[in-house]
Order: sequence, then structure tokens, then C-alpha cells
Amino acid sequence: MNKSRSIKQNGRPDALPNFRNLGVTLRILLICNVLALLQAILLAGEWRDIPQHMMEIAMLLTPILLASLLLLSAAQPWLNRLSYRRGALAVTALVLALTLFINYIGSEYFHPMGNDNRYFDALRFGLISMIESGILLLYFRLRSKVLSQALLDARLQVLRARIRPHFLFNTINAVLGIVRTQPKQAETALEDMADLFRMAMTDEDDLVPLRQEIRLCKQYIALEQLRIGDRLNAEWHLQDVPDDVLIPPLLLQPLLENAVYHGIELLPQGGCVDIALRCSGNELHLKVNNPCRLLGDKPHPGNRIALRNIRERLDLLFDAEARYKSERGRDYYYVEIVMPYIKEISA
Repeated sequence: MNKSRSIKQNGRPDALPNFRNLGVTLRILLICNVLALLQAILLAGEWRDIPQHMMEIAMLLTPILLASLLLLSAAQPWLNRLSYRRGALAVTALVLALTLFINYIGSEYFHPMGNDNRYFDALRFGLISMIESGILLLYFRLRSKVLSQALLDARLQVLRARIRPHFLFNTINAVLGIVRTQPKQAETALEDMADLFRMAMTDEDDLVPLRQEIRLCKQYIALEQLRIGDRLNAEWHLQDVPDDVLIPPLLLQPLLENAVYHGIELLPQGGCVDIALRCSGNELHLKVNNPCRLLGDKPHPGNRIALRNIRERLDLLFDAEARYKSERGRDYYYVEIVMPYIKEISA
């Protein structure tokens, strides 16, 4: 069960990088190769010696790097249960052990004939692997601290985008208009509005169940229908979506608000917002499509902070594994988000 926490709480504690994340893997490969190039430059006596030294370093680096990534990816669930300090020591120990093992079984390839300094080389390679592991862990720790602050700023942007005076006043006026004739509906609307603002102001979790976000979105649509009436409709298409899917909080609702505020509300005849969600392999696909004014008409005023915020949060939480696409057609607006399928239990 997800606990609601104050947005003013401290950021997330230190955590090891997710070695199963594509962005983390690409960064490790890039940083290690840059360090290898620097080492080759330091060893070279002149420019033409650099490629030769780089090839010699790559012969040992490549199998160690690939084997380490595979092993750390397989050990990720175990590493997640450790404290940061123990996890960092475990990662360094695993990389060191792999380095010494690969150096031992491939000694005839890594050492020239007649070289009697194999033990010294093993010690040297072990120290280099520990130093590079330390550099990588330090980089990801500093990056995590920076991103934690960025996530906090992003949540504050969500609050500013959610608590818009016009939405609050319009909803209250709509409720006042039916409080005498339809008291039960007015009571339900006030409860929905309370849930919406409670979610925006108190939930600081990085991920929440998709069913919770869908329930919140349906409450939001019901509130807007009080104001817009039959001109606003919503169709949900849930295809192969398990009940244990987790997504960032307030990810879908801002898309619907954008569809209503910049699309349906401006059309005299109104329209229908289509929301489609489906799981395909290890990915969750989320699509929102709505009609809007003809291309070229004066756009609705608004800074669209929420949409920019969504892109930022996807980048911060999922790195290269999430994609955001939007398209403005002649008379429609379309948004598609692809993100990793994360199960509630595994998270």
C-alpha cells in the first residue's frame, strides 16, 4: 500500500544505479571507454602509439565490462536489498573478482611472451577496476542527488499546474449550481475535487498504481462534465493492462486536462477524449487523442507547464527507456507515452 507523504520531506536516500536500465548501461559503457582512452593517451609516447595502447586496453576491458554488466543486471534484485554502502562494496567486489578471473584465464592473450610480471599486472588491473568502479558509483550517486532535487522541483511544478484558480472557481460554481436541485451529485463532485487536490498535494511517491491514476482521471472528467456538460465525453480503451502496473503519479491526468482545456472546451460542439492503454512486452503504451480547433486558429492561452513537466519526470525516472511523442494535426492533438512496464510487487 502506498503511503502519502509531505512534499517537503527530504529526497530519496542513496541507492545504487539500476543496472537493468538502458540509460545506465549506455553511460557505463561511455564513461569506461573514455577512461580507457585517457589511459591510452597517458601510456603513449607519441600520437601514433595511442591506437595500439587503446587496442591492448580494449582486449581486457571489453570482456570484463560486458561480463560485469550481465552479472550486475542478474544480481540487481539482491543488490536492491542491501544498504548503499554494502551494495557499493558488493559491486566493487564483483567487478574485482571478474577482473582477476578474466585476467587469469586469458593471461596468454593479455601478456606478451616472456613477461614475468603477471602478478604485478593482475594487481594493477585489479586496482584500475576498483578505481573505475568507484568513479562510476560516485558519478551515479551525484547524479541521483541532482535528480532528486529535480524531481522535487518537478513535483512543485505539478502543484502549480494542478491548482489553477480557474479550475477551482469553475468547479465550485458548477457545484453551487446543482447543490439545491441535485444535492447527491453535488456531494459526489465535492468528494472528487477533494480527492484530486489531496493527490496533488500529498503524494510524493515516484510510482503509484495505474488503477489509482485512472480513478483520479475519471473523477476529474466528472468534475469537468459538471461545467461543460454533454459536450465532453471520454472513452477508455484498456487492452491487456494488468492490475499491477505502476506509473508516475499525475502522469495521465494532466494530459486529460490539456485535452479539455486546449481542445474540447474551445469547440462549440464539444468532443470526445480517447484514452488508450496497453501493455506490449516490457512496455506500457499510453495514448491520449482529442479534437481541437483547426490548425491556424488562435490557440488557447496557457503555458502548458504540465506537459513539459511530464517530459522531465519521464527523463528523470526512466532515462532512455521512456519516450514521449506529441502531434498537432489539422483538427486533433495526439500524445503518446511509452515507458517500462513496472510491476507493483517488483517495485
